[in-house]
Amino acid sequence: MSRYELVVRGGTLVLPYLGTVRADLATRDGKVAAIADEIPAAEGDEVLDATGRLVFPGAVDAHFHLGIYRPLEVDAAQETRSSLVGGATTVLSYFRTGQHYLNRTGPYGEILPEVLGAVAGNAWTDYGFHLAPMDTAQVREVPALVDGHGVSSFKYYMFYKGFNLAADSRDAKAFTMSDEYDLGHLYQLMEAVAAAGATAGDRRISLSLHCEQAELMRLFIDRVRAAGDPQTLRAYSDARPPLTERVAIGEATTLARATGCPVNLLHLSSGEALAAAREARAAMPGTDMRLEVTLHHLCLTHEELDARGGLGGKVNPPIRSAADTEALWAGVLDGSIDWVASDHACCLEENKGDALWPALPGFGGTALLYPILISEGMHKRGLSPARVAELAAGNPARAYGLEGRKGNLLVGYDADLTVVDPDLEREVTAELLLSGQDHCPFEGHKVRGWPVATVLRGRLAYANGVVTGTPRGAFVAR
Repeated sequence: MSRYELVVRGGTLVLPYLGTVRADLATRDGKVAAIADEIPAAEGDEVLDATGRLVFPGAVDAHFHLGIYRPLEVDAAQETRSSLVGGATTVLSYFRTGQHYLNRTGPYGEILPEVLGAVAGNAWTDYGFHLAPMDTAQVREVPALVDGHGVSSFKYYMFYKGFNLAADSRDAKAFTMSDEYDLGHLYQLMEAVAAAGATAGDRRISLSLHCEQAELMRLFIDRVRAAGDPQTLRAYSDARPPLTERVAIGEATTLARATGCPVNLLHLSSGEALAAAREARAAMPGTDMRLEVTLHHLCLTHEELDARGGLGGKVNPPIRSAADTEALWAGVLDGSIDWVASDHACCLEENKGDALWPALPGFGGTALLYPILISEGMHKRGLSPARVAELAAGNPARAYGLEGRKGNLLVGYDADLTVVDPDLEREVTAELLLSGQDHCPFEGHKVRGWPVATVLRGRLAYANGVVTGTPRGAFVAR
């Protein structure tokens, strides 16, 4: 009988916060069991040749939407499969009640088991959920969700306040199926999250925030529509301009300081949003405030997408200008940004259509998590491999209660890893990404640096463009 289940030989291990080391790695019982200069192939049941390649920890894609527009079991099967292409082995999906998802409301104590039941047996990666308490009754569930269900992160959507932007309706209550979803609701939610964290020991209990200010958006949308209602992504950005992010960040962080609630500012889309977040950090040094940016806000512009035509790139917050992408990359380079995520939300082309306002927001990108960070970050802008691993794996694992299990390659951690050929160049196509989505806003981008194998808990899950075995992802309590 072999000493190890899997031996990864010949590669350069990328260790967040430490650097790179030429070493072999071996796994036992789904965990990293050994790291050494050389581990003989004969000691493993399986051997993975990583010669000349980088071995990264499996990414933790911390911003995901399973089941937002399609049944949960379908999305779990097709979209976590796509995650393996990009080297992600854990996804943390947002979920809320109201329109989309299950299209109903009720206690999370009843709904969460149903969600978990739909995903179980279908996911190719491990998975967890961030939950959004949409009404006062759900806020009261926060302690039970933390202690009894392993949920350590929650969400508030600032742009839902008083306005349903899914169409023309300004009836937010019909969309959220909630009571008063306003700043008072946010304040009591922050109180509940902070109180849960105060009794959680070393666990970080946090609130994630989608920061766009609803009343300003209403004004700017009306102005854009009055000016002729152009059907472009530039118009969508003008209707939800960076000013709405700045104001919402100011509101949210002020309440976070008042309540002592740790917060995550999600998908900063503009230079102005990043500036506002930096200013809040400087003004509130005692507040736990972490910053996220997405692949599409780093790499796509409305100029590029409008030139190609179509509304496949509609997303909230909107795609911005080239100046904004470079400002966000500067934040990645100087350490302001804590992690990069995909905000993956499978949305078929039929749900985009050719009319701007009814088009559903969101699209997939999880298969590009490591590829874009390596191509645009490491090769083009000089990010170190270790910093890439921190952005994709180490930092989101620390923020969301997975430290010690996910996000690193140290002995004792789950043996989640991806072997990357840093010089492999491919042109992005929808087919390449193994998603159920039939279009891709990144289509045509030439990307250098792709995973050639992805391992989940010590067993090969993806190799050379093909998933292997059967879905064996498991829920991770955090």
